[in-house]
Amino acid sequence: MNKLFGFTFMSVLALTACTATTEVEQAEQPWVVDRFDDIKVIRYEVPGFNELPLEEKIYIYYLAEAAKCGRDILFDQNFKYNLAVRRTLEQIYVASEVREGEEFAAFEKYLKKVWFANGIHHHYSNDKFAPEFSEAWFREQLAAFINDENRQIEDDFLCQIIFNKDLFASRLNQTAGVDVITESCGNYYEGVNQAEVEAFYAKMIAADEGNPEPISYGLNSKLMRNEKGEIFENVWKVGGMYSSAIERIVYWLEKAAEVGTPVQRETLEALIKYYKSGDLKDFDTYNVLWVKDTESNVDVVNGFIEDYGDPLGRKASWESVVNFRDEEACHRTEIMAENAQWFEDNAPINPAYRKAEVKGVSAKVITVAMLGGDCYPATAIGINLPNADWIRKEHGSKSVTIDNITYAYDKAAQGNGFMEEFVLREEDRERMKKYGKYSDDLHTDLHECLGHGSGQLAPGTKGNELRTYSSTLEEARADLFALYYLGDPKLIEIGLIETLDVAWAQYSKYIMNGMQTQLSRIEPGKNVEESHMRNRKLIAEWCYKKGMEENVIEIVKQDGKSYVVVNNFERLRELFGELLCEVQRIKSEGDYEACKALVEDYAVKVDPEFHAEVIARNKALNIEPYGGFVNPEYELVQDAEGNIVDVKILYPANYIEQHLDYSTNYSFLPTLN
Repeated sequence: MNKLFGFTFMSVLALTACTATTEVEQAEQPWVVDRFDDIKVIRYEVPGFNELPLEEKIYIYYLAEAAKCGRDILFDQNFKYNLAVRRTLEQIYVASEVREGEEFAAFEKYLKKVWFANGIHHHYSNDKFAPEFSEAWFREQLAAFINDENRQIEDDFLCQIIFNKDLFASRLNQTAGVDVITESCGNYYEGVNQAEVEAFYAKMIAADEGNPEPISYGLNSKLMRNEKGEIFENVWKVGGMYSSAIERIVYWLEKAAEVGTPVQRETLEALIKYYKSGDLKDFDTYNVLWVKDTESNVDVVNGFIEDYGDPLGRKASWESVVNFRDEEACHRTEIMAENAQWFEDNAPINPAYRKAEVKGVSAKVITVAMLGGDCYPATAIGINLPNADWIRKEHGSKSVTIDNITYAYDKAAQGNGFMEEFVLREEDRERMKKYGKYSDDLHTDLHECLGHGSGQLAPGTKGNELRTYSSTLEEARADLFALYYLGDPKLIEIGLIETLDVAWAQYSKYIMNGMQTQLSRIEPGKNVEESHMRNRKLIAEWCYKKGMEENVIEIVKQDGKSYVVVNNFERLRELFGELLCEVQRIKSEGDYEACKALVEDYAVKVDPEFHAEVIARNKALNIEPYGGFVNPEYELVQDAEGNIVDVKILYPANYIEQHLDYSTNYSFLPTLN
């Protein structure tokens, strides 16, 4: 138990009306377990877990424990004072005896949002949350429940952090023309500006010129100044920054390695070596081993992986996903992998930017058993790793579609009225109802399995030239690849679809979302900042404007409402191909100016009237635009001699309880790091 806390998990059981259910009982429980602000929290099932061999259940248990141990790391990465805020809020929440009234309700909602976003900034917009409780009330709680022994930071500064809307306003500011380092308050940099960061890493990259296996410079460190004013990397490793949490992660990985297969053991030992050394060459060694392991039923993503939270796309957030193979659903991804070379050879791009030989593409549909770090509570529905271009080219990549997560989303959305409100034509609604989830899954499969792994850089291009726009362009590239091939008759030929109506269902939904419905996630007056949202808007708006004369996409006004309608699916597919050609050229050549123009012209700005209408219509439906999850829980079952004879899975029914449990039992970092 973390000694920094002035409470225990057991003390809050009486405060939360919750139960845990078995796998059988879960069928009778609702999918959505909590709703607050713009968020719904969903329970996901783990079908097939009880049928796994005992050794795989134990392996999952140990990996799941490791996944929970990195939670504090992400909070701290997102903002230097997140842990101080979270711990203070939790202490007040648990200690408070008066749990009624508008102020407390607003306080509870704020705390739930902090848990969901892993900090005080929105997980998508990156803007700081505005508390709906008063500063006077909050100071009363501080005086009543926070003493010198359990105070995290000074009260005045804490109140400034929470209530001053202009202080630490954005976790990630990518506005063109600003210093994206000094204007962002993510905790990847301290005491340095954008020019200094770019110069620091440019020097490293220049010194490594010509290396066919370049490391991902800066991936696992905070860049800051020492006492002499010198810029240095504070590396995240055992004995370095975040050591106390990483030590616990390593402990559970070592336990997992003891029960894993020889291949799993070798892979985990390489990951452990990297955590201990902090050497990114060790990380590459681990990634090569990991990508080559295509036979293990149970797999894990664990480490500093994705760089979306860094405005320069260099530093990686900590995450973990524990999973096992969905054998029945894997059939479609296996077909894609078998045909990977055909897709690459026929891509509508410059042949010079196609891979002559596609290596090591493996794809599968998985069942998630545990989400951690930057994948919890909100998670992606597909993953393609590793990220290093040279590893992907020489050794391949592994792609997954997360079926039990998409299934949970689908169940939670049934009957919410969204389709009736935003889809104008009956034929489009019917296609979406019939093929919607399958078309979503296929799009994700193609995006992750083939899209991210397609194409190659031109000679001399290093891969970091696109800077702040790199994440948006890469997601657009993978989406365009998936959209283009989703409408290809080849999918009928290889048995993935029976009719192109599957593609047309996705085209209608994608364009509507990119141009219109995803705007419900943006606050009035704000631009689009998140990379995936920018990607979708870029594609939809570009195709709308390029196809305007042919009326490929139309905005129809009816009964005072706006509807986005696709009139020509075949031509839209051609437009996807044309844009893919340009996007691949930009990436292959590292054309920063062309990339900047594309993103700024099509992906950022929002029409205020159109935006206001979307928000009003979505609000009337009482639909939360964001969803996240509570994790299952696993319990070891032991016999009288202490031998593990089973692992029991439980499905918790309370969002608050799970986060207080994690904060009590899986919080290992000091308040300020």
